[in-house]
Amino acid sequence: MVTNDKGIVRFKHDIMEQVCRLAWKGELTSENKEKLAFEVIPGPRPQYRCCVYKEREIVRQRIRLACAEAPIDSDIPDNVVQVIDPACDECPISAYSVSDSCRFCLGRPCLNSCKFGAISPGEIRMHIDNKKCKECGLCAKACPYGAIVHSERPCKKACPVGAITYDEYGYCKIDKKKCVNCGHCIHSCPFGAIGSKTYLVNIIDAILKGKEVVAMCAPATEGQFGESISMAAIRKSLKDLGFSDMVEVGLGGDMTAAYEALEWSEARKEGRKMTTSCCPAFINMLRQHFPEQFENNMSSTVSPMCAVSRYLKLMRPDCVTVFIGPCIAKKSEAEDKSVPGNADYVITYGELRALMRSKDLKFEPVEDSYQEASIWGKSFATSGGVANAVIECMKERGEDTEGIELLRCAGGNECKKALLMLKAGKLKEDFIEGMVCPGGCVGGPSRHKTEAEVTKARAQLLSKADDRGILKNLENYPMDSFSMARNGR
Repeated sequence: MVTNDKGIVRFKHDIMEQVCRLAWKGELTSENKEKLAFEVIPGPRPQYRCCVYKEREIVRQRIRLACAEAPIDSDIPDNVVQVIDPACDECPISAYSVSDSCRFCLGRPCLNSCKFGAISPGEIRMHIDNKKCKECGLCAKACPYGAIVHSERPCKKACPVGAITYDEYGYCKIDKKKCVNCGHCIHSCPFGAIGSKTYLVNIIDAILKGKEVVAMCAPATEGQFGESISMAAIRKSLKDLGFSDMVEVGLGGDMTAAYEALEWSEARKEGRKMTTSCCPAFINMLRQHFPEQFENNMSSTVSPMCAVSRYLKLMRPDCVTVFIGPCIAKKSEAEDKSVPGNADYVITYGELRALMRSKDLKFEPVEDSYQEASIWGKSFATSGGVANAVIECMKERGEDTEGIELLRCAGGNECKKALLMLKAGKLKEDFIEGMVCPGGCVGGPSRHKTEAEVTKARAQLLSKADDRGILKNLENYPMDSFSMARNGR
């Protein structure tokens, strides 16, 4: 959750909560969905937009997202991140515009600098024709008064891969071929026009059918709800909610680190550079924007989420696995059918809290303790945590790690820069740890609290963890009975 969009988040999550309440009662019918739209926006006066009709249409589309459905008329219905067109209508279309600071000077340096004939004199100031403007920025540089301003839309500015454009009506459009589903655009939009599909109804349906539904909590979970809410407390709350059990995905961190260490050792002998495989947005960036590096340099080891899911499906055949974390891109990873045995569903912390409110539940401290991962696996949540765990595994195997150079990238721009260097053959480091969110997973777009708050609470909680080694910990699990390779072989 980002602090400057609390109103939007609350509105969105209130709708999720009401949808879940209907689902628990088996009353999520088309008629009740329409009734909910009128309950949320009773009228006759609008609360947020120009009219109640637009407001109700936005609610209808949010209900669809809450049911894992794309908005009506979506251009990319199978994408995780979606745009609600009726909510996307208040941002300026033009990236460059002339402000009141324009002195209408005689020299016309802006007009003379434009190579596309987009600038002409108006009545009291210069005018930019957005249909002709190519957004080169030369006019802004030429203006001696700084009167031409660049008003980049927040969603476009937040996207690290240039996947967002606009149609002739100014509606945001997402290019699925470029989108890495990082979700950074979602909380950047001040109108709440961008959202992601939510799988709460699917999870409720599985629980009501008596299926064994197991929660898998990301390492970033520790600290999200304060230093008094431990993994044991979260585990109890999830069982109260209807989950059969909960396993911390830090265990998967141990698994991934152990197998990536083997790959790193082999690559080091061959003089081949490698990237990690844990951040799904980073993997999407590799796959869609750097396909050659995806094939040649990416680790073939599965992510911690997939590792734990495969382990659970081995031990509990027919179970339904649900990953809970701060990540939107994990939803796209779960939908990637080329990776067998992955999580069935992914939900964020905000979605989890909406689910809990639908059953009138709250997190409460408990006296019990629960630890299934080493401190190294738990540290996958922060930038540098993956690389540090892999190096630790190499040390535990007795390998010499002296001289290994690591590049820890946190943030979309850092990741893109590193991959460009790798593509150009100019990367001096041996291995890249890529995390598209600043600070790592604790800085994910759907975190519950600020990164600083989470980090402080995590330090307190992690200080109570024991010092078990990664490889020693994994001796307790049947690692030879399931695959840790992406292709499942």
